[in-house]
Amino acid sequence: MNRPAPSLGLGRLRALLLLQLLCWLAATAPFAHAGTPPGSTEVRWAEASLEPDGLPPQVRQVELPFRWDHEFPGRGGKASYRIELPADAARADDAQALLMSGLGNQAAVWFNGALVANYGTLGDPAYDAGKANLLIPLAAALRRGNGQAQELHIQATMQRQRGGGLASVLYGPEASLAPLHRSQQNWRNTSAIVYAVSLLLMGGLAAGLWLRQRDALYGCFALAALSGVARNLDRVLTEGLVPWPLWGAVVAVCYAFHIGLIARFVLLVLDRNPPWLVRSIYGSLALSVALACASFAFALPVLWTTGLAILQVTSTICLPYVVHGALVARRRIAGVLMAAGTLAILAGAHDLLLVRMGLFGGAYYTLTSHAIFFFVMILAGLVVERYSRTVADYRSLNANLAARVAEREEQLRGAFETVRKQQEEQAVLVERQRIMREIHDGVGSQLVGLLNVVNQPAPDRDVVEEHVKLALDEMRMAVDSLQPMHDDLTTVLATLRYRLQPRLDAAGIELVWDVEVIPQLEPFAAQAALQLQRILLEAFTNVLKHARASRIVMHASWHGDETPPLVRIVLTDNGRGLPSASADGARTGYGIANMRTRAQSIGARLQIETVDAAAGGTRIRLDWPCAPA
Repeated sequence: MNRPAPSLGLGRLRALLLLQLLCWLAATAPFAHAGTPPGSTEVRWAEASLEPDGLPPQVRQVELPFRWDHEFPGRGGKASYRIELPADAARADDAQALLMSGLGNQAAVWFNGALVANYGTLGDPAYDAGKANLLIPLAAALRRGNGQAQELHIQATMQRQRGGGLASVLYGPEASLAPLHRSQQNWRNTSAIVYAVSLLLMGGLAAGLWLRQRDALYGCFALAALSGVARNLDRVLTEGLVPWPLWGAVVAVCYAFHIGLIARFVLLVLDRNPPWLVRSIYGSLALSVALACASFAFALPVLWTTGLAILQVTSTICLPYVVHGALVARRRIAGVLMAAGTLAILAGAHDLLLVRMGLFGGAYYTLTSHAIFFFVMILAGLVVERYSRTVADYRSLNANLAARVAEREEQLRGAFETVRKQQEEQAVLVERQRIMREIHDGVGSQLVGLLNVVNQPAPDRDVVEEHVKLALDEMRMAVDSLQPMHDDLTTVLATLRYRLQPRLDAAGIELVWDVEVIPQLEPFAAQAALQLQRILLEAFTNVLKHARASRIVMHASWHGDETPPLVRIVLTDNGRGLPSASADGARTGYGIANMRTRAQSIGARLQIETVDAAAGGTRIRLDWPCAPA
């Protein structure tokens, strides 16, 4: 019995569309509502000298953002902006900068009479500076002090219908403007590159599928995606592939195909192709292409604006068919298309009314490219859904293969269990050998020394007692090393304090315990913990035996900002200090040599020095590299 293939593509497609929508909202929210960075000033007005082609020069105040095409449609020209920036409150050595957007099409920037930036050659249409946000660092030597205002002078040349002008100017600390600059660059430039690459890849995939299947849906999307590449590349290319205004006409024609064919793609997905609406789409597309060419040929921007309005109306007419499929026919793909189409239509209205025509206060950044990207994901979902039906043909084969794989997995599981038991036995054996070695090297050596003392004719009671105490300390540390605390250095140190406190109290030595908060570390070997305890035990023992001290300060701290991160342990006493040359290891006993050897074994660095040559005192510093968990 044949069963229908599950709809794998639409489920994943809804998740992808939701993720894309969240990313879009997350990207637009901070951009749309970002305020002036701390310590920065946003320029609202500029004294402009305007020289439009074919019109008398003008000198007047202009409000930013200033769109040349809105003021002088169909004309190029020159502009000179003079802006008085506020007195600089920053220190003389603080880095200041300018952040400007929409500076086009070619520009030169002076700050206090000094040329600080040059974008293209004034009057040469080969370069367009208006495609990026410009961050201009300002040398401290150029800024005026003593509360004087700063002077900014911008000269720019514009070509007709190229979106020249001056959108915004921010002046302030470079540290505050640099993050905003990166955010704006990501929104305008990085997203355009990502969209262009995605459209190119998906357009190529759709074209390959059309060549094999001759499906109109794939052919339509291939043309729509590939024509959209030019529009996205134009947002980042500072130099057109052909001279202006021919490049403007090419981009406009590609954009018309992009919008019109996306509308046709939606109808093909829904399999709703009313002849009158299909003819309307193709007719509006042809008319928009003609208007785009005429607009750039005769310097009449209103013609291209009319073409965009026709495409917007045609796309809106298609929306009721999508809504009917989603709400009446209950088609899941129609619901996805309704969400994507509504976003695209709203974005198109925003770009037409606010960006293109400057209504309702105007806007500078377009949204259509971001909204159209949803349709790339829709095609991806359709491809997945259509090819998921092929999976059903292989299910019987997969079932047989799965049974064989399960049998093999059972065999591997048995082999793994055997290996695991062997590893556990090996771990127990290694730990047992370590304990035996520690008892032999630690407690055993102390007992041997004790035996030698006892065998003397008149053993010194104090020496015997000292050897017994050291043997007990070694045994206790060996026992402590068995406890599961090898990622908690604070507990290791606290255990050592617990062991040593009675001996210090009996000797009348005050212990100041200053252990800062140490983060959880990567688990370290029991051997490392034991070596650390032995180093500190040897240090405390030396103080008890030789220093004649009354006070010991134990300080431990975490230094995560160093390379590599490390724990620093400093032990300071107020005793008589070290003999001369003891700090560098010369003429010292076996105790200090053993401490250095143990420190090297765990990769630590040990430093021993006299605190004060006159007052005495000894300081022992141990730097132990550790990695945080």
